[in-house]
Amino acid sequence: MTSSIFWYDYETTGINPRNDRALQVAGIRTDAELNEIAAPINLYCQPSEDILPHPAACVITGITPDRLAEQGLTEADFMTRVHAQLSAPGTCGAGYNTLRFDDEVTRYSLYRNFFDPYAREWQGGNSRWDLIDVVRTAYALRPDGIVWPEEEGRVTLKLERLTAANGIDHGQAHDALSDVRATIALARLVRDKQPKLYDYLFQLRSKQQVQDQIRLMQPLVHISGRFSAARHYLGVVLPLAWHPQNRNALIVCDLHLDPAPLLEHDADTLRERLYTRRDDLPEGELPVPLKVLHINRCPVIAPLSVLRAEDQQRLQLDMTNYRQRVQRLIDGRELWQDKLKAVYGRDDFTPSEDPEQQLYDGFLGDRDRRLCDQVRIAEPEHLARDEWPFDDERLPELLFRYRARNFANTLTVEEQHRWHAFCRQRLSNPSSGAPNTLQSFTEALITASLSASAEQLKILGKWQHYAEQLKVRFCL
Repeated sequence: MTSSIFWYDYETTGINPRNDRALQVAGIRTDAELNEIAAPINLYCQPSEDILPHPAACVITGITPDRLAEQGLTEADFMTRVHAQLSAPGTCGAGYNTLRFDDEVTRYSLYRNFFDPYAREWQGGNSRWDLIDVVRTAYALRPDGIVWPEEEGRVTLKLERLTAANGIDHGQAHDALSDVRATIALARLVRDKQPKLYDYLFQLRSKQQVQDQIRLMQPLVHISGRFSAARHYLGVVLPLAWHPQNRNALIVCDLHLDPAPLLEHDADTLRERLYTRRDDLPEGELPVPLKVLHINRCPVIAPLSVLRAEDQQRLQLDMTNYRQRVQRLIDGRELWQDKLKAVYGRDDFTPSEDPEQQLYDGFLGDRDRRLCDQVRIAEPEHLARDEWPFDDERLPELLFRYRARNFANTLTVEEQHRWHAFCRQRLSNPSSGAPNTLQSFTEALITASLSASAEQLKILGKWQHYAEQLKVRFCL
């Protein structure tokens, strides 16, 4: 089996993977040395008629409804081709901010289209990776050889700013294929300037490699976007305990913060403060220094030995203070152990009533998984005619929407009326699960038009016309 990296990027209708949709995907396959080994893909996806993009996304991507009508695939065909790339044996799916965005778009899209949303991430020797944390780590620990651009007096790690500062041709920023080529070029830059760092982080794709680094109550260096740019995205953290509900999650204490709240407050107070923004805390109240690290999301962790004396000085790390806080936590172990179980032992996640957004409400059983495989390969007319005895209550509604979006000619008259009512609801009711209603789209379009260029106004005008067609079609 030959290993390769499939670098990919979506352009979407908005910023929420749960209910926004992919409009474009581009991908390039490279070998481990970052040489291109296959022709790139560049695909468009037709939006379903219950979905409107956010006008700000339209301005950023430059994608028009005309282009999608001419070149776009149905979402079923689109995701079949995306899945074929990401599921090829030995593939590492990678990109820039993919773990938090593109991979989530992939999961929700695969789920809507009756693919296993997770298998491509691990089956066949597959994995996933995210260059943004590699760049954060280079900035924090080994910044030499790379130009770090600033924005308003603070370093920015936006892809288009990094490529410009380092002389990398980016083509048209926010075009998916241009962004993929820029990401690969940035990966080459980091690999060239800091090869040991790059190779070490590439190994952290493996959950086992991450787990091997972890010892409870022994501090680690951790790089994360949850830490501020002012801190160089770096924290010295102390692994406290494994999550009581998620075996892939580790609870750590950020030693940059005073551990007093963990030692002094009860579990209810800790839980309340944990989910309160720091700026919203009453004056004098300390933030809770807890963070959850997911070992199956390629977290950047490293032993304290990576911090050279000059790094500690440059990063203004008070290692003496950190050691004292570690000792306080060790001495006060009996005070916080049960609190962690109480804080993280219950799920405060508010479930969605929309089955399309219920991806994380539970795994499908083996029987349903086999039925989903049959759905994907069935002839369209059989989707309507055959019986589909699903056990999972999410799947019947998903199947109806799958047929309506991809094989509308298989709907009966009664089902056409049902789909029409569904689209009316989605485009008019903010709580119905769509990313934008007609009203919110119109309001956002007016706002976007105020600062748009002449070319951007043309793009917005085409989407306004598209929205007006939906308004007429669904009598809104």
